[in-house]
Amino acid sequence: MARERERDRQREERDSEFVDRLVHINRVAKVVKGGKRFGFAALVVVGDQKGRVGYGHGKAREVPEAIRKATDQAKRGLVRVSLREGRTLHHDVNGRHGAGKVVLRAAPAGTGIIAGGPMRAVFESLGMHDVVAKSLGSSNPYNLVRATFDALKHEDSPRSVAARRSLKVSQIQSRRQGIDAESTD
Repeated sequence: MARERERDRQREERDSEFVDRLVHINRVAKVVKGGKRFGFAALVVVGDQKGRVGYGHGKAREVPEAIRKATDQAKRGLVRVSLREGRTLHHDVNGRHGAGKVVLRAAPAGTGIIAGGPMRAVFESLGMHDVVAKSLGSSNPYNLVRATFDALKHEDSPRSVAARRSLKVSQIQSRRQGIDAESTD
């Protein structure tokens, strides 16, 4: 009995570190002999606001059950995204899923999150503070969230680029500072 309580307490502590955002609920109706049966589909984004984020999709007859299923799926599929200075992207990146296309741009400090609804939920759950994002094509929230995750998957940190090119991180950073200095002139 005490062991079960301890396990439940640890699970709640682990779950409490995550912030979940309900992005979209879709109500669908099935017509049967006695009338209509309603079902609900929920899209949820979960993150720890420290660089890990995931999304999930759940379906059920009741809204809370659909949200619970989506949240559980999102926690199982967390991805880590490296952030520059813990607040923005390292570089501009494009993402795509189906007809949903997104453009994510790194932004200077104080810009805030400039993004549409589904993308904003992803960035807030991720813990990103400064980003400019634009959705092109589809406005379907499922495709926009998946396109945003596709873009974040293509995000490279200077550390990973340096490892891939057998260089030092300082060499990569010095090139970036040279490019930044040229663009301000």
